[in-house]
Formats: sequence, C-alpha cells, structure tokens
Amino acid sequence: MSLLSLDWGMILGGFGMFMFGIKFMGDGLKAAAGNKLKDFINKYTSNRLSGLLIGILITVIMQSSSATSAITIGFVRAGLMSLEQAAGIILGATIGTTVTSFLISVHIDKYSMFIVFLGALLMCFFKKQKTIHSGQILLGFGLIFFGMSAMGDALAALKTLPGFEAAALKMSENPFLALAAGIGLTAAVQSSAATIGVIQKLYDAGAITLSASLPFMFGANIGTTMTGILASIGGSVAGRRTAALHTTLNLIGTVLGMALLVPYTALINAVAGGLNPMMQIAVANIIFKTVTTLLFLPFTDQLVALTRKIIPGKEPSAPEVNVDELDEEISDQLPSAAVFAAQQAILKMLDLVKENSIQTMRYLNENGTSEDLEALNQTEALINRFDKKITNYLIRLSLKPNLTLKDTDEVRLSLDAVKNMERIGDLAMNLSEFYAMVFDSNEKIGEESCQEINKMFDHFIDMFDLSAEVFVTHDQKQYEHLQDLEKELDDMELVYRGHHFRRMAANSITSPIEESIFCDILGTIERMGDHACNIARSTVTGLTSDLSDDEIIAA
Repeated sequence: MSLLSLDWGMILGGFGMFMFGIKFMGDGLKAAAGNKLKDFINKYTSNRLSGLLIGILITVIMQSSSATSAITIGFVRAGLMSLEQAAGIILGATIGTTVTSFLISVHIDKYSMFIVFLGALLMCFFKKQKTIHSGQILLGFGLIFFGMSAMGDALAALKTLPGFEAAALKMSENPFLALAAGIGLTAAVQSSAATIGVIQKLYDAGAITLSASLPFMFGANIGTTMTGILASIGGSVAGRRTAALHTTLNLIGTVLGMALLVPYTALINAVAGGLNPMMQIAVANIIFKTVTTLLFLPFTDQLVALTRKIIPGKEPSAPEVNVDELDEEISDQLPSAAVFAAQQAILKMLDLVKENSIQTMRYLNENGTSEDLEALNQTEALINRFDKKITNYLIRLSLKPNLTLKDTDEVRLSLDAVKNMERIGDLAMNLSEFYAMVFDSNEKIGEESCQEINKMFDHFIDMFDLSAEVFVTHDQKQYEHLQDLEKELDDMELVYRGHHFRRMAANSITSPIEESIFCDILGTIERMGDHACNIARSTVTGLTSDLSDDEIIAA
C-alpha cells in the first residue's frame, strides 16, 4: 500500500467538513447571542477570575480561541479593556478550546447525520431567525462529528503504510519532531481543535503512540497563536501586545509540557489509561491547559509587564469615560440634581464627538495611517459607551415617580441630544471609512475637491459649536442663527455637487474612487449638520428630531 492509495477524498473532505462545521456552528452561536457577547465581555472582566470565566464561556460558545482573542484585541484597541483584563480572557480561552476535543471523544459521530438532518429542517422550513440560528448550530455540530468520522476511518489506513510506523517511532523517540508537526499543521489550518482532532483519530487508529501524541498536542498550542499574530501585523501597539501576550502564554506552557513530557505521559496513562484512546487525548488536553492556565493566573501582572517589554511603544491614550456622577441614589433623593448630572455628562460627550469629528478631517488632510484610523475607532467606541451609559441612566431616571414636569421634559430632551450626538459620531466614522477607501487604493482626492470638503466641514464645526452653546444657554436668537447656517450648508452641498459633476465631465478627476464617493462625503457632512441642528432644536423648541426613524437609521 502506498501513500497515493489512501482515500484522500475522504481525508481532505472529512477534514474540510470538520473545519466548516466548527465555523458554521460558531457563526450560528454568535448570531443567536447577537451583540450581547461583546457587552458580556465588557461588563464582567473586572478581575482576573471573572475574565478567566468569561474567556472560557465565550470560547465554548464560539468554538474558537482565536475568535475570542480577536474580540479581546478589539476591546484593547478601543480602550475599553486593559491588557491586564485581556490576560484573564485569553487564559480562559485556552481552557474553553478543550471542549471540542472532549466532544469528539464521546463518539457522538454515530448520531451525526440525524443531527445534520434536524439542523437542515430547522434552517429550511422555519422563518423565525432564532429557529434558523438553532438549525445552523445543530447542522454545524453534526458536520463536526461526521467530518471527523469520515476522516478518521481513512486515516486509520496510515498505519499500514511502509515507513509510517518508522516515522511514528521517530516522533516517539524524538518528541520535538512531533512538536514541530503540531505547530506546522495548526498554523496551516488556523485551528488547534482541528489538529487535536487529527491526533485523536491517529492515536485511536494505533498509528502513533501517546508519547508522540502529546508533543503533537503541545505544538497545536503554539500554532494556534498564528491567527492572532497575523491579525496584529500593522495594527496598534495594544493589538500587537495582546497577540504577543497570547503567544507568550502558550510558549511558556508548551515549554513546561515538553520539560515534563515523561512524567506527564505516565500521569495520563495512570489517570486515563482505561478510557478509549480519543478520550485519553481529550483528558490530556484538558489537564494540560487547565493546570498551566491556573499556574499563570497569579502572575498575569508580571506576564503583562514582560509583554510590554517585548513590544515596546506607547499605547494611544483614550479620553476617560467618567460618569461616576450618574448616581442612582441622587436620582432617588433629588431628581433635579440627577438631571443636572446627566447634562454634565452630555457636555463631556459633546467634547468627545467634536474631537472625533476633527480627527476625521486630520485623517484626510494628513494622509492618515492605520494607526490614525485605529485611534478614530477607539474614540468612536468611547462615544458609544457614553451613549449607552447616559441613555440607560436617563431612562431609569424617567421612571422615577417623583419627577416634576420640567424634569421629565429635560430628561426627554437630553435623550434626544444624546441620540443626535451618537449619530454625528457614526457619520464621522463613515467619513473616515470613505477616506480609507481612497488611501487603501493608493489614490488621492483632488486638491479642489479636498478644499470643498474642508470648507463644508469647517462650516459644520461652526454649527456644532453653536449648537453646543444653544444646548447650554437655550438662546432662541442663537438657534435662529444656527438655522441660517444649516441653510448655508445645504446650499454648499448643492453647489459642490455641481462642481463635482463638471469636473467629471471635463475628465479632470484622477481617482475613480473620488468620482463615486465625493457626493456621499458631502451628503454625510450635511447630515452631520442636520443632527447638530437637532440638538439645539429640541433644546429651544421642546420638539424632538425632525428626522424620521428611517432617515436616522440610514444616516
């Protein structure tokens, strides 16, 4: 029997179904959980232990420690989580990823086609999104085990190949060969669960020994960090540090495992020797990752300090989200004081929205880098955090029975102001995305077009400043002046659109992307002006925004 005589269709196809099943099930679980995953992570990472538990839970849900690490990197980049908090989640992800190997070992594969059938029924014959997502989870779950079963049956023939027994023996005698194989395979397929699944099937078929399987498993622990490393290339310092922390933890764990390989192999034989071979690997994986994680947990501060030395540089500072004055007790005792506290927090949000808008234009005018775009994303995340905290507080305040009519109106108008400010922040990010499209294509917005964008944006900033003033003073005359500025902004948009079409007709625009997005940029700035005017309008007239819900969503 030769290598070519193996049923490669079943091996590769089964492996493909296994990997697709993991991704498909993970996507279904994420869709079912919605945005609650990110909120959950952000809310319950106040200490190492809670971060560890959240890391385990999220990785079990998503079936991917790499996906958990990616979300964590996003939070660190956004300034919503410290590197110390991220360490706890990454450690938890290491334990959470062992669940797949355990599930593989309990031989669910004989029911896999029934699970696939049930999942397909839910996806094809029901219309509710929750039911469809449940079907996706079941379908992916079934494919994981069907794929592993198909691949495992074909892999069993490996042990009959001439030379394979000698190669397996070499890996047993030289565990570093097995370690390298585990690293290489996991880095290639971007999934430690897939690699460990292959190890389980090979060991179950008697193709390799336990002493070769364990280094292979250790290698998967290093190879899985490749996803984070690739994702962090060219990113922010905080993102690179988070990826480096993940790599450092897994490297140290693997070194410990290899140093204690002989006694660890004896331990697994003693603890799990009576179990089926696939369960033995699952137990070895769970013990290894749980023990190393618990060993690291007390030393996270030192590991974070080491990571900061490995990846030098200054993390971009983020404006402090300080809304401590939004105290529930104040709202119970003195509602008017609570309303005032909320308005003070709104003023902080106004400053943050203005700064982010100005940074957006600097990004255009100074040919910004990915670091600049990352800083904009960071500030936008903080704006959203302000929005959520202030809105929740105001809604709770509105339910208090001792609010006066005046306080009730102030709460309603404050909610409207916060909504409009958050929309301005979203639109500013839309502008930065337009500019990034140009930069990513190595193009440049023409000088005349750039001047028109800047003039229109400067006009918006004047409107925003005046709107903030009206929000504080409730000055009717200033609001009327703001309305005049809004009409001027509308006129500027109309005139500059005409200039753009004339430039297109004269073939004087060198950037194809500029041709397609210039009018969108003008329209975005005009909508930002509308929302600025809405802030003042609700303050002076007592009326909420004149934009419909559909228009606000579109904006």
